[in-house]
Amino acid sequence: MYWLVSLPHGGQPDRVWNQLQELTTYTSDYSHNFKFALPESFRVGTLDSLLGLSDDLAKVNAAVEGTVNKVRRQLMDLQSSVAPEDRADVWVEGQTPEGYLQRFAWNEAKYPSRRPLKDIVSSIMDTVQKLDDDLKLKVTEFGQLRSQLQASARKQQGSLAVRDLSGLVAPGQLVDTENLTTLMVVVGKQARNDWLAQYEGLTEFVVPRSSEVVAEDQDYLVFSVVLFRRVVDNFKTAARTKGFQVKEVRLDPEGQRSSDAELARVRQDADAKRAALEQWCITSYGEAFSSWIHICAVRLFVESILRYGLPPQFHSVLMRPNPKQISRLRKVMESAFSGVGSHHFSTEGAGGDDMFPYVSFTLNIEG
Repeated sequence: MYWLVSLPHGGQPDRVWNQLQELTTYTSDYSHNFKFALPESFRVGTLDSLLGLSDDLAKVNAAVEGTVNKVRRQLMDLQSSVAPEDRADVWVEGQTPEGYLQRFAWNEAKYPSRRPLKDIVSSIMDTVQKLDDDLKLKVTEFGQLRSQLQASARKQQGSLAVRDLSGLVAPGQLVDTENLTTLMVVVGKQARNDWLAQYEGLTEFVVPRSSEVVAEDQDYLVFSVVLFRRVVDNFKTAARTKGFQVKEVRLDPEGQRSSDAELARVRQDADAKRAALEQWCITSYGEAFSSWIHICAVRLFVESILRYGLPPQFHSVLMRPNPKQISRLRKVMESAFSGVGSHHFSTEGAGGDDMFPYVSFTLNIEG
């Protein structure tokens, strides 16, 4: 967790910085602080435009932060089955996210600071919105392929209740003539005796003592049964009412090989799509994170102007508070920097309830 704060310096930025360091770092372990440089060429505009932008920025910040976290969580989900030491790290312009934040420098080439602030925010939002849309599309495509893979795997490798039985039946286990046919019936193991006692009477023209166990797994048995073709539909209906699942099996070696090849192809496609999505998340996280911090920088500037007035005379600071000292740190900050005046009172985070006598936003960086 970090705090992004601004403190009025009255033309003495070094004095305020040294005071903050003395209060929070040199004589205590309240926080670790970093200077957070804002462009001096930001255009202030009118008070009305700043007030409107302030309201928009709270929503934009929440949306951009949400996209950053969605990309990060998607990457973590993709890497959940990978050993920690083998997981790919995320980088922001060649640095760790925290390193980028601690050494933040405005990207003048990408976002010229002399443009109107509203245009800068709109440009950043366009970038992030495209990332968010791309993420939704890519996750949907990968999810569909993964569902297809799961369905194919169940058909080939699942329990006997859902899988294709063709590969389990030997040619000699099927009676297939003009009048007779063989059906396969999936029966729960607990219903074995019920099946053996009832199958001959489920309909007419069932060959007596024709049922044999063809396959079994932990929960199910597959029985063969021979009967006349003309009563197949009646037999299926009667078996279903008893809780027995009837399957017709046609031996087709080419079809079985085709099913195996299809499963391999879908698995290969899913692996490729997963790898592509993982690489996209790694790249896009850096772009989304950078966009978020640029939004935070604009927001800090706008809130500081509204709080302290013109000309801009405030010191921007990134603070990493000691989690065990947050309450004491807030009290020290309030005591040292109260009475700074307020034109437009800022709130903690995006619309929180806590008020402070200085501009302060909380940034939570997901690991």
